[in-house]
Amino acid sequence: MPRVAVIEDDLPTSNQLRSWIEAAKPGIVVDQWFSRDEAEAAIARERYDLVVLDIELGRERHAGVAIINAINKKHATPVLVVSAMPATIYRSIMKALDAWDYLQKATFEEADFTDTFLEILRAVKERDKPAQGADELAMDPLRQRSPTWRGQRINLPLTAQRILAALFARRGQVVSYEELYEVVKSGRNRDNIRKHVSTIRDAFREIDPAFECIENVPMRGFRWAD
Repeated sequence: MPRVAVIEDDLPTSNQLRSWIEAAKPGIVVDQWFSRDEAEAAIARERYDLVVLDIELGRERHAGVAIINAINKKHATPVLVVSAMPATIYRSIMKALDAWDYLQKATFEEADFTDTFLEILRAVKERDKPAQGADELAMDPLRQRSPTWRGQRINLPLTAQRILAALFARRGQVVSYEELYEVVKSGRNRDNIRKHVSTIRDAFREIDPAFECIENVPMRGFRWAD
């Protein structure tokens, strides 16, 4: 069974996250850590399938950042950040650190957490399978494995991965804004969809500066054009 670490200094919150994880995946092994020192020691000795962590631990406002850096040096384990820090500021920071997704406390329900958590576990299971080809986008629209472009992993939040999967599944066709609303959990408006598409383009261009496969179709939506 998968092994997960919950790194959260508030005991009720830690227990809540643990109960949601165990309900979503019966039999899963969940370790709880409450400080940076405990967490870093555990990461050094254990190989986790996923880490759920808060950014602020005790008096250390950015302890989670140090822990993510330690994880990346050791195993590159997927990280789901659950923090009270504002998502508008910290989501991009966590993305730059290669965290897989970011949930802001008090803005999501159990179902949102469970969906995100299970999608990351599925992506972990799929990511080591051979890529479909080094010269094209490799992803599974059903399982939404971590996508790769020209053999390199594309660092995208899961919502952006859902949008990318929808566009790629219908490559050559226009995917309307209304259809894209169906794959996002919140922010079902055109501005939010545009922001996600901009995030996708930026992620591709970090790997391939000449990337131009996602076309804007004015007043309608977007299209993946090979």
